[in-house]
Amino acid sequence: MQVQAAGLTPRRALFNYWRWVRIPLPEGTLCSRQAFYFTQAGDGQSMKFKVKGLERQVLTPTLIYLWLIMFLIEVVKSALLVTILPVYMGSVLGLSAFAIGWSLSLQYIGDNFFRSPAGWLVERIGFRLTMLAGLALALGAVALIAWGRQAGVIAAACTLLGIGTAPLWPSVLVGISDMNEGKQNFGTAMGIIQMSTLGGTGAGPVIINLFIHQSYSSVFWILLACLAAAMLFALLLPGSARTPRTQRTQKTPRTPHGQKASRLRTLISHFSSTFSMVRNSLHVSRLLYPALFLQSFAVGLLTPIITLYIRTVLGLSPGMFSVLLVTGGAVTVLGLIPVGKLVDKHGTRIFLNIGFSLACLSILGLALFRDLAAVWILVIGAGLSYAFILPTWDTMIAGQLPKGEKGTVWGLFLTIQGTGMVAGPIVSGKLWDVYGPSAPFLVSAASMGALLLIHLWISRPAPPAAAETGTTEIHKPAHAPVKRKSGPKARVR
Repeated sequence: MQVQAAGLTPRRALFNYWRWVRIPLPEGTLCSRQAFYFTQAGDGQSMKFKVKGLERQVLTPTLIYLWLIMFLIEVVKSALLVTILPVYMGSVLGLSAFAIGWSLSLQYIGDNFFRSPAGWLVERIGFRLTMLAGLALALGAVALIAWGRQAGVIAAACTLLGIGTAPLWPSVLVGISDMNEGKQNFGTAMGIIQMSTLGGTGAGPVIINLFIHQSYSSVFWILLACLAAAMLFALLLPGSARTPRTQRTQKTPRTPHGQKASRLRTLISHFSSTFSMVRNSLHVSRLLYPALFLQSFAVGLLTPIITLYIRTVLGLSPGMFSVLLVTGGAVTVLGLIPVGKLVDKHGTRIFLNIGFSLACLSILGLALFRDLAAVWILVIGAGLSYAFILPTWDTMIAGQLPKGEKGTVWGLFLTIQGTGMVAGPIVSGKLWDVYGPSAPFLVSAASMGALLLIHLWISRPAPPAAAETGTTEIHKPAHAPVKRKSGPKARVR
C-alpha cells in the first residue's frame, strides 16, 4: 500500500485508514475504488491511499464467513477421507478393505445426489439455515465415526457426512450470486472461495499428520472443533436475500387421519412444480450437460491412479511427489484471484478456451513424457490450466441461471458435475488394468479436448438474427461489462 500524505505520520495515517475500514456502509454502497481519500479531523489536511488488490466491494463479511466455513469443511473432509479413515478403519477397527471402500463411496454418493434437493431447500429457507442444517449433520456424522466400531455404523456415518456437506456448495454459490447481483465481481469472489477449498484440502492431511501419532481421540476432537467453529461462522451469515419464489397459495387442511400422507403429497407436488418451472425457464444449450459431466470426469479419471503412476511409472520418491503436488497447487492458488478479476472484466470465453487447451496438452504430456524436467513443466501447466478453469467455469454457469430457483439449478448442475467425479475412478481403474498406466491420462486428455470443442461451439458469437431475438445458446455472463468505445481514443462527433 502506498501512502501519500501532507504532514501526517505513518502511524496516524494507518489509524485513519483502520478507522475508515471499520465504518459500516449502507447496503448496496459501491466502494470498489482503487484510491481512497481520508481527512484528518480538525486540521483539514488530506491524504490519499492507493490500495492495490482486492476491493472492499468483494471482501464483504459474508464472503469472509463463507471462506472460513469452506476452508474448515475441506480440512475436515480431506483429513478424514485421505488420512484418517483408511488407516483407522483398517488398522484400529480391523475392518475389511471392502468396508473401507464402501464407506468412502457412500460419502461421495451422499454428497453428490443430495445437492439438487439442497439447492431446492436454499430457495425456501435461505442459505444460512441450509448451511447450519448441513453442518449439524456433518458434526453428528464425525461423532458417529469417532465413537462407532461396527462397519455398518461407519458406513451410515459416512453417508450422513455426504448428505451434510451436500448443501454447502449450492449455499455458497447462491450466496455469492445474491451478493454480486448487478456487480462485476463474481469471478473474483469465486477465485477467493476456490482458494479456501484448495487450501483446506491441502492443509487437512498436513495438520492431522502432526497429531495422528498421539491418538485418534485427539484427532477426532480437532475435527469436531473445526465443525463447531464452522457452525459459529454460519450463524453470522445473513438469511435469504430474496423472497421465496414459490409459496403456497392455500394451505392444505389438516385432518386427523392421513396428515403425514397429505404433507408428503404436498412436498412431492412442490418438487414436481419446481422442476417443471426450471425446465421451462432454463434456456441453455443441451451440450452444456455433457460438458458439466466431462469437466469433473477428466479429474476423476486421474484421482485414484496419479499417486501410483508417479511412484511406479515415473519412479519418483514420495518427497518429490509431494513437492510436485505443492508446486502445481500453488500455481493454481496464486492464479485464482488474478484470473477471476480478468474474467469479471473481459468475460469467460477466452479464459476457458485457454484453460481447457492447457489442461488437455498437460495431461497428454504426462502420458507421453518420462523426463523429470518435462514433468515439472507439465505439472506447472496443469496447475495454471486449473487457475483458468475453476473461477471461470462457475462464472460461466452463473450467467446461464434463470432469475428464479437459482439454488435448484445450481444443485442440479452440481449433481451432474459430481456424477463425473463418481464415474471417473471406476473407469480409471478398468483402463489401468486393461490398457496400461497411460490409458487414464489419454482418456482424461481426450475428455478435456472434447470439453474444449463443446465450449467453442456453445460459446460462439450469436448471429445477428439470434442476437436480436435473444435465442443464442450461451452469452457472456449477465454481469460482464459491455465494451464500449470510450476513453482517450474516443472522439465526439
